[in-house]
Amino acid sequence: MRKPLLLTSAEIIERIRAGRDFEAEATDTGLRIRITDYVPFVCTAIHAGGRMRHELQLKCALDEFDRWQEEDPDTDTFIAAMPITVVGLDSRYAYDLNRTPDQAVFDEAWGRKVWSRPLNREERQRSLARHRRFYEVMAALVGEIERRFGGCVVYDIHSYNWKRWDRPVPTFNIGSERLDPKWAPEVEAFAGLLAEQELPHEIDTACAVNDVFMGRGYNLAFISERFDQTLVLATEVKKVYCDEETGERYPVITRALQQVFKQAIVSHAWAFAKRHTRYSSPEAARLLSSEPTEQVLRVDAELHQLVRGFEVLNHVNPINVERERRAFFASKGATNPQFSYRPLQLEPFKLKRQLLRIPVERIEDDSIRELYEATISAYLDKVDLLATLGSPNFLYNSLRYYGAPSDQDLKNAQYLLHLPEVEEEVRPEKRVGTDVARQAFLEGMAHYGFQGKVQVTSRIVADAMVNNAERKVLLKKGATFRPKELRYLVHHEIGVHMVTTMNAAHQPLKLLSIGTRVATRTQEGLAVLAEYLSGNTTLRRLKELAYRVIAVDHMVGGADFVETYRHLTRELELEAHSAFSLTTRVYRGGGLTKDYLYLQGLREVFELWRNQEDLSPLLLGKCSMEFYDTLQEMMQRGLLHPPKYMPLPFTDPSPELNDPLFDYIVTGIR
Repeated sequence: MRKPLLLTSAEIIERIRAGRDFEAEATDTGLRIRITDYVPFVCTAIHAGGRMRHELQLKCALDEFDRWQEEDPDTDTFIAAMPITVVGLDSRYAYDLNRTPDQAVFDEAWGRKVWSRPLNREERQRSLARHRRFYEVMAALVGEIERRFGGCVVYDIHSYNWKRWDRPVPTFNIGSERLDPKWAPEVEAFAGLLAEQELPHEIDTACAVNDVFMGRGYNLAFISERFDQTLVLATEVKKVYCDEETGERYPVITRALQQVFKQAIVSHAWAFAKRHTRYSSPEAARLLSSEPTEQVLRVDAELHQLVRGFEVLNHVNPINVERERRAFFASKGATNPQFSYRPLQLEPFKLKRQLLRIPVERIEDDSIRELYEATISAYLDKVDLLATLGSPNFLYNSLRYYGAPSDQDLKNAQYLLHLPEVEEEVRPEKRVGTDVARQAFLEGMAHYGFQGKVQVTSRIVADAMVNNAERKVLLKKGATFRPKELRYLVHHEIGVHMVTTMNAAHQPLKLLSIGTRVATRTQEGLAVLAEYLSGNTTLRRLKELAYRVIAVDHMVGGADFVETYRHLTRELELEAHSAFSLTTRVYRGGGLTKDYLYLQGLREVFELWRNQEDLSPLLLGKCSMEFYDTLQEMMQRGLLHPPKYMPLPFTDPSPELNDPLFDYIVTGIR
């Protein structure tokens, strides 16, 4: 992490007036300032610090914990993702930035004597000089923002000890007593935004105005007296994120509060800017930084370097499928296949150790940090999955990563399987081989301008798949295709899987090339949606996806390969060779539960499409629905580029979509 510049307060003011972006720590006052972009709001945490000059430490009658109790620890974390932050670094016992200069240096505070020996005049003057310089910087900063935009809002964040109260007190309190009445609607708006947020452990997010604190602090008074177009929202948060009596910290709640303040502040600042300033932005997210921080870039690069080309499907496809297929049918389906796999080209423990060393905790934006944390965690699970390839533990690790079918998944599968056959689908059709399929896939790539290859191989289980790392399509040797089946596979593999691969390659961050946590569900859902929107989905295809759900459920329930195969052929009347291929998909590696996700993913993305929601955040790369809001925000901010390529069926759906039968079938998936 790059260290802040060390500048005098005068040098900081000079940079502000020059309109420069920078991060600095003042050498002559207790202040850290960061400006990543000039926007019409500022966030302050003036009591976050606990520093005390050496000569004061020698005289202080209070230990570090005693001081901590009356400071506002971690309030700087709450605003860490904001584009303009000012943080107080010195303890309020050295000088209190929220008191007037004549009251800023305590002799007694909160019923306790502060100094074991009285401060001399020089020591007091030195503290007051640091107090004065802090506000010289604040005046310059707010003045510059008012000059640029015609108005400003300062979110002045504090915390308070709530266990001292003998009545219920709110989690958030806004003090507005000394504000101009014209700001009353803005105060109520911010209070409403805080109250509608959520915190873990069922912590209430009630927000009151002038309940436990009235907003009589010096920071508010200083700014309000000098800038009549600036609103200061003095906001107290109850110390639910720590134990005020012991000092124990609760990091999960601290992070949640960071997200609460981010959402509330950005939403309020955007609305405030539209009403009271000259600043204009089409989306609230534009108020946040449009450039990835150094910390994000480092984490992104390290993660990509470690896991690029790491694809589960490249390892779990058996290398002896055809031999075992022949042996299985020679035994009349009585013996379980014994699949073999390529040796792993990784050291599991070493890779996990390297992943855990990535300094993801340094990312200050909680949403982005969570995205990378979840991805790293997912890759740790993937490593465990591949480390147990071919062993009984593989299924356990597959369940950890992909999960298992829910009751609703099974209901969806049964719903599809009970639908009567469509007459035109049961008629005999001429099938085409891999030569024709190869040409169809090449034409599909050419439509998007992709330079790719199509390779025929005996080392895959599916009839067709995209190798994302090598950007090529693999076709199974000997596979044949119905014309409509071939068309939907082209839209599936090229129109979604290769499109998202190529979109990821054009992103400034590499994360979307390697994929977010369990992107499989969303990506396969998008691919099946593309099949549907192209007008090529068949009931046979949807039933195939339903069979996969049933097969996964049987495997998870303890059935072996033969038992699942027999259930598919005898109970569900699936053709023998199709049943073998499907069962192989499910049992490869030792039990791969991935295949139940197709219908689940379709249900999720179909709902978005039907409600005319923007699918772009899911097409930026290998993205999952779980992070839709974060990806959308990052795209709006400019941290990620809009998708360069869009699946053709999404921009130009087939006229055949007006088929009421398939509308009914697809909408019936819940």
